[in-house]
Amino acid sequence: MIKDELLALLVCPLGRAPLRREGDSLVCTKCGLRYAIRDGIPNMLYEEAELPAGAKSIADLACAKEAEVLAS
Repeated sequence: MIKDELLALLVCPLGRAPLRREGDSLVCTKCGLRYAIRDGIPNMLYEEAELPAGAKSIADLACAKEAEVLAS
């Protein structure tokens, strides 16, 4: 279980939007990218996150369109 204090510090690595807890994952409040929590540790690698319904790739997400990581 992730403590509220830690959750308040974590943001989506792409768009820096806040995250909300949903079961065994953290979900970006802006783009819907779902980061898995395993053994109490969130995996914040966007390359390994689950895409929201309707998205075909990371580039389709609102956060990715603002992120410097994907800028060419």
